[in-house]
Amino acid sequence: MVEARQRHKKGRALSGWVNFDKPLNMGSTQAVGKIRRLFDAQKAGHAGTLDPLASGILPIALGEATKTVSFMQDAGKSYEVVVAFGSQTTTDDAEGEIVEASDMRPDAAAVDAALAHFTGLIEQVPPQFSAIRKDGQRAYKLARAGEKIDLPPRQVQIDTITLLDVLDEAHMRLKVECGKGVYIRSLARDLGRFLGTFAHVSALRRTRVGGFDEKTALGLEKLTALGHSARDLAALDACLLPLETALDDISALALSDDAASCIRQGQAISPSHPPILANQESGAVLLTHNDKALAIAQWDEEGALLKPRRVFNL
Repeated sequence: MVEARQRHKKGRALSGWVNFDKPLNMGSTQAVGKIRRLFDAQKAGHAGTLDPLASGILPIALGEATKTVSFMQDAGKSYEVVVAFGSQTTTDDAEGEIVEASDMRPDAAAVDAALAHFTGLIEQVPPQFSAIRKDGQRAYKLARAGEKIDLPPRQVQIDTITLLDVLDEAHMRLKVECGKGVYIRSLARDLGRFLGTFAHVSALRRTRVGGFDEKTALGLEKLTALGHSARDLAALDACLLPLETALDDISALALSDDAASCIRQGQAISPSHPPILANQESGAVLLTHNDKALAIAQWDEEGALLKPRRVFNL
């Protein structure tokens, strides 16, 4: 889900990414609003909703970087999750009420052996409390009203699951590497059922989204301190990552002045480069001019013309 806001051109027209380390008890939309105000930015958006009860990496795009949000939605993600065995909740995490309970607690060997069942391309039913639309309404709104929702399973990709630690008899920490659309709450729920008991998420942290990881992440306290210490916002601006950070897996093609002018006017160009330059999945190419990002383009079906999809006003 992508959230973007604009206040009639109020604020600064700056562009780039903030690798935000979202704290607990803050929603993704709330985080976007907070970062936008801190940077006094005209426009902001995020890629990949992170629940209020989860912490960790929430890349936030400012300005023209919002045009690259869709690429971050498709990026791989990493999580560390604490699974609580023995009970299932209405929300599949610690926020909900317990609806099922069992005295059965699987040991580490049983959990480790079960993880292979949940890796690869699997079918997963989203949680009742999710943002998926059902009959035109968000599932979580229907669930809050007490309705039982029949959500169809979806295919998702889970690359690896690793048992990191046994915290106590009922709690184990796992590391999950996965693609887009994976619900970690559903994974915990289904893992418990597979092992003959119940389970839910008791703690969750996202440690990576694409090229954004914990090494360059900045928390709210740090960003707020920087904003208060520099009236000209230079200290905050220095934290911005380039727009191209979201496009690391896309080949770049430098353009001449004439070709760049055509792209700015929305016209296709015919460069003397083969279509193999395109990203394998999206067919996208990053076009640059004078070492600056100019546009995201895509080859036509014949592989002869590059058509601009998103032109950056930098």
